Amino acid sequence: MLNKIMIYAGKKKTTINEDSSVIFHFHQALRSFVRACYAIRLKETTWEMNSSTENRSPLMQASLSDEEYLNPTLIFRKAFAEYSIKDFDYYIAIAVYFSMGIFKNAEESSLISPYIHLTKMLDAAHLILERRIQKNQ
Repeated sequence: MLNKIMIYAGKKKTTINEDSSVIFHFHQALRSFVRACYAIRLKETTWEMNSSTENRSPLMQASLSDEEYLNPTLIFRKAFAEYSIKDFDYYIAIAVYFSMGIFKNAEESSLISPYIHLTKMLDAAHLILERRIQKNQ
C-alpha cells in the first residue's frame, strides 16, 4: 500500500483507486508503526544475528545492507536520527493527500527520503518478527 500511495502521489493527473476508508486505515496503521519503531529504537534489546549464517536469503534481506541485516535496530536509529515522529507523520499525511487528489505541484523530492526510511523500517520489523518466531520455536 505504501508503494501504491507513493506512485499515485507522484502522478499528476490520476488519483489512487482505493476506497478512502482503506487509505485512512493504512494511514493510521503506518503512524502507529512509526511509533512502535521509535519505541524499539529506545529499547536496549538488540536483534543481532551471527554474521556466519548460512541461511541468509536475499529475499529476507530485502532493502537492508549487510550490516543492517545483522542488526536491524540500526535502521530505526538511523531513521530517527534524521527524522522525528512528527516529520514521519507529516510525510505520511502529505503522501496520502497527494495520492488521493489531482495536483500540479506535488513535492515528490521531499517524499523520497522518508519513503526509503519507512520501507527499510518495514523490512527490519519483518526481519525482527521472523527472528523472534525462530527463537521461540
